[in-house]
Amino acid sequence: MLSEQSAATVRATLPAVGAAIGEITERFYAGLFAAHPDLLRDVFNRGNQAAGTQRQALAGSIAAFATRLVEHTPERPQAAGLPQDRPDAMLTRIAHKHASLGIAPEQYAVVHEHLFAAIADVLGEAVTPEVAAAWDEVYWLMANALIAIERRLYEESGETPGTWREWEIVERVPETADVVTFSLRPRDGAPVRDFRAGQYVSVRTRLPDGARQIRQYSLCGAPGSDERRISVKRVTGGAATPEGEVSNHLHAHVEAGSVLELSEPYGDLVLDEAGGTPLLLASAGIGVTPIVSMLAHLAATGHDAPVTVVHADRSPADHALRTDHEAYAAKLPDASVHLWYEREAPTHARTGLADLTDVSVAPGTRAYLCGPLPFMRAVRAQLIEKGVAPADVHYEVFGPDLWLARA
Repeated sequence: MLSEQSAATVRATLPAVGAAIGEITERFYAGLFAAHPDLLRDVFNRGNQAAGTQRQALAGSIAAFATRLVEHTPERPQAAGLPQDRPDAMLTRIAHKHASLGIAPEQYAVVHEHLFAAIADVLGEAVTPEVAAAWDEVYWLMANALIAIERRLYEESGETPGTWREWEIVERVPETADVVTFSLRPRDGAPVRDFRAGQYVSVRTRLPDGARQIRQYSLCGAPGSDERRISVKRVTGGAATPEGEVSNHLHAHVEAGSVLELSEPYGDLVLDEAGGTPLLLASAGIGVTPIVSMLAHLAATGHDAPVTVVHADRSPADHALRTDHEAYAAKLPDASVHLWYEREAPTHARTGLADLTDVSVAPGTRAYLCGPLPFMRAVRAQLIEKGVAPADVHYEVFGPDLWLARA
């Protein structure tokens, strides 16, 4: 809990900090990387830094957390505009990402040093000792909460922060023109810790310039296997976004016999195992990967409650893992599948969205979403209109969580 005195100060200064948070985070990263260039080379996604999306995500998470501290009440459960009602949803999602990167507790002090230097630099004399103390309290409430969650995750995995294991590619399968599936086995032959359907692993690979960049990829196979299976979409650059250097490297240079470094599985978009719960699994594009893993798990465990499968894509040829997607759904006793393809549909599916108007949603449905933000926002809004509780809509964002930044 934020102290009463700090809460009043944060509430009074939140508009000013919020208005300047973009500039603050930009200067924060500039100072951090100037002092620790190894972090940009080997930990942070250089593409996200170049595009500015990581700065937006950090700004959104800080503003959302501070707003919740001073405005969240039982009467205003969504004061921060977060897409889920659970107060810990944002922190849990961030902590899983941090654990997959190997973030250690001592790194929070480094972040604190450069973040508060940026705040003082941008806001100048407005940062009085009282203001600094109040925002310092906000920072350490957030940091210590993350450290506690990450400590639990490391204990569950049996690993220490920054532990990587070598895995060998045993099979490479082209799925579409831009998606390749890699199957991997541990190079040391030692036992493999199981994962939960919907989780991801971090993949670390050395690029031609010597950087060891890290990316997260959802596990698209069924739990219970000694193999890890990931599907990688090649990210092409555009006017405002750089080319995906890791995805393109994996497509161009990684074959059967290649070795990659993987983290333990992490991620909080996992199925609730409560039996008899109707489910809706919605995806778009490469967001299909965790959904296929969920369907494989449901088929293997004999889930007999209703399952609604929703997917939007550019075309059938672009629908990665389509055979698995439909085959696993067909094994369920009470499943319905709804597909939208931009190049075939005259509706707003042409914008990458899905129209759930005619899709039946059972009472008590729990929904899991993965795909581009416009798709997930549209699906979430339609589900809430159909009576799904906001707390029962869960999502996964590939890359920085810009949902928070825009909320």
